[in-house]
Amino acid sequence: MKTEILYDNTDSDIERAAELLKGGAIVAFPTETVYGLGANALDSAAVKKIFEAKGRPSDNPLIVHLSYPQEAEKYAFTNELFYRLTRFMPGPLTVILKKRENIPDAVTAGLDSVALRVPYYLPARKLIKLAGVPVAAPSANISGKPSPTKAQHVIDDMTGKVEAILCGADCSVGVESTVVKIVGDNRLVICRPGGVTKEMLENICSEVEIDPAVISKFEGAPISPGMKYKHYSPDADVILLIGTEEQIIKYISDKSDFGILCFDEDKHLLTRGNALSLGREKDFSLQAARLFDCLRSFDKDKSIKTIYARMPGDDGVGLAVRNRLLKAAGFDIVRL
Repeated sequence: MKTEILYDNTDSDIERAAELLKGGAIVAFPTETVYGLGANALDSAAVKKIFEAKGRPSDNPLIVHLSYPQEAEKYAFTNELFYRLTRFMPGPLTVILKKRENIPDAVTAGLDSVALRVPYYLPARKLIKLAGVPVAAPSANISGKPSPTKAQHVIDDMTGKVEAILCGADCSVGVESTVVKIVGDNRLVICRPGGVTKEMLENICSEVEIDPAVISKFEGAPISPGMKYKHYSPDADVILLIGTEEQIIKYISDKSDFGILCFDEDKHLLTRGNALSLGREKDFSLQAARLFDCLRSFDKDKSIKTIYARMPGDDGVGLAVRNRLLKAAGFDIVRL
């Protein structure tokens, strides 16, 4: 398959991408979170092509992207809490609602619910509006690998597998959207943490819970992307380390063929040959923006067999960074 390379700073290229989406093609496009791999959410055949291109399990539901929040009425049953949540729309928030019949089972993995989001990144909303259809889109990477936050990441993974790649800015948030499920009239369950934090959600809802799958292994049928499978993993094995810099240095002293993912404060670790910093230890937003690019960078050195990563904090967006690293490591943790 020949892949067209388009650019989101050109109206004609966005129009071309929208035309392809309407015609049943798959188009990768940038958002503020990560690049998405989009198809017409009302076209089952087009949606199935997403799973084929990614190698994604068919029981892993997709997020449907809209151009504005009120469109949710067409595809799901909303309530008053949903409209309170639109404070974060457009933005890195996805809401799970009971779906209407026009959303195919291919999108929802057979579930009676659908996950809806309105991206903040303006060219993405413009693309969806011009296409005139809701756009089902997981991250635009090979299934299980680190999500793409730069156009080159998508070009590396998806050239020859999709009809077009709409290239744009690097993703400013850097991790996938927060996914919440509305339960009853005034309760939220965070199924996947992201740029909209638990603390932010608590400002509009009195009951906000974190699903156990966020920080522990999940069994059963996933109701949200990112719950069930090992995700975000580079070619090398990832092992999370809990301990001081001195303890980590002692632990890796007899190891070889490894990389290190740490923080700016880890001055001695950063002198090692294959060390990358996520940023300052408490700068969770910067860590989120850098995480997937760092993980992909290790793949460029085929001698690296293991990546030792410091466990990030869990405050605010830090919980999203921790969740992604836990999934990347398959919950392989060493406490020093």
